Amino acid sequence: MTDAAVRAKLTALVPALRHFHSALLDFAKSDYEFLNGPVGGPFELYSLVMNHPQFQWLRPLSGLMATLDEVLDARDTTLTERNVTDIRQALGLLFAETDTRFAEFRGGYKRARTDLRVRETEAKWREILHSLEA
Repeated sequence: MTDAAVRAKLTALVPALRHFHSALLDFAKSDYEFLNGPVGGPFELYSLVMNHPQFQWLRPLSGLMATLDEVLDARDTTLTERNVTDIRQALGLLFAETDTRFAEFRGGYKRARTDLRVRETEAKWREILHSLEA
């Protein structure tokens, strides 16, 4: 598979992961607001996401997405099928019950799965990830 083909496949995954992350963030924000009152605006939300323990569980997914962006932005690097395998494995580890490093993420994710938007956006990125196998 060519660099361009790999880039195209991984680039297709990026917006789906962003929508999923946004849905999780909205869920976490709602949880926070239920306990603490309304968030005062985007700058306060940013500060909460960066510093408040109630948003900590989102960080593994945020980091994975940042790494994916860095890989795609590296124009001097040739991407291969290995890069597709790496993202598939990284997402697999994030959601794998056997990997204790991401237990906090999975706990927040399980609470968030009650939200329809979370379920819909998850289905979309999983569909795209599955299509990367073809």
